[in-house]
Amino acid sequence: MSKQFIPITMLPSDNDLVDLSWNNLPSDSSTGALKDQLHRPLQDLRISVTDRCNFRCMYCMPKEIFNKDYAYLPQRDLLSFEEITRLAKLFVAHGVTKIRLTGGEPLLRKNLEELIHMLSGIRTTSGQQIDLTLTTNAALLKQKAQSLKDAGLNRLTVSLDALDDHIFKQMNDVDFPVAQVLEGIQAAESAGFGQIKINMVVKKSVNANQVIEMARYFKNTPHILRFIEFMDVGSSNAWCMDEVMSTAQIIDTLANAGMPLVALQANSKSETATRYQHRDGQGEIGFISSVSKAFCRDCSRARLSTQGMLYTCLFATAGYDLRQYLRSNEPNQDSNQIDVKISNLVASIWQNRQDRYSELRGSAMIAKDVASQKIEMSYIGG
Repeated sequence: MSKQFIPITMLPSDNDLVDLSWNNLPSDSSTGALKDQLHRPLQDLRISVTDRCNFRCMYCMPKEIFNKDYAYLPQRDLLSFEEITRLAKLFVAHGVTKIRLTGGEPLLRKNLEELIHMLSGIRTTSGQQIDLTLTTNAALLKQKAQSLKDAGLNRLTVSLDALDDHIFKQMNDVDFPVAQVLEGIQAAESAGFGQIKINMVVKKSVNANQVIEMARYFKNTPHILRFIEFMDVGSSNAWCMDEVMSTAQIIDTLANAGMPLVALQANSKSETATRYQHRDGQGEIGFISSVSKAFCRDCSRARLSTQGMLYTCLFATAGYDLRQYLRSNEPNQDSNQIDVKISNLVASIWQNRQDRYSELRGSAMIAKDVASQKIEMSYIGG
């Protein structure tokens, strides 16, 4: 049976936590001002709802590893919708304003619309609705788009790595046609998702020749095309620097094809993509440059895995088990007391956070054994 690519759990002891009472929390820890060691606020929470996917993309779940014998998590190990919502409320109380549902492929989670409806009712500390988003490969989007919108989903991101059908099938490695992804995008448009983000991971030897075609196709649409540098997430995707097509190279490629870009101002300090538009004013393009131009210093994202592990970095090697508290049977503790304990644990974890892997990549500070034990993207989401 294939090995599960899930890193060793690292738990702080109760002695490492702040005093477990609301009155003893730092005065700013539940008002949106929770800061880590590098003064980065906690604002975004990414929740993986399943470790399963119907694609076998080479940069995420390569078929050689994630084959028919791979040991996926049993249903009992997954957080329930009620548990996810309970944790989400605690994170929102600490300043989170945006929640993104990921996977694996989140649309494979049965009755996902119920979770979306539950999360859409959460309000921020200032009483505002949270920004509720979802990332999908769009294989099931045509059937699901309207129900997702009706349930309260605000925005969508679609992963699409090529328009050429042969190359797209090579990337997803399950012979899935690109036409069905495009139909899913059209269905989302019809359902009321006006501006969809289209993510393209560029692996130099496979789909670099699709950069120009993708830019042309989405130029005159309301959607935002985002090019993502091939990253060393996890330890199963055979990452090497030679396969990275940098943001600068992509910008030059587009300029040489008659599509010069001009820079736009960032929407927020913590957003992952740098923003550009075509010089003629048509279409927005983003670049996620984790390899060539790390953005760790503004990262405000926490990640909650399928089974309730909290990770403070996409490149983490260990996480913190929150599920054990949700499912604890400690005597003389009601749900409110347990929530206080989890909330204080989250505060303690974030206030001690120092992650900046992308800034240190390749340096002597990143040991080889650490670089080879990172959490898999299919388990933690993007």
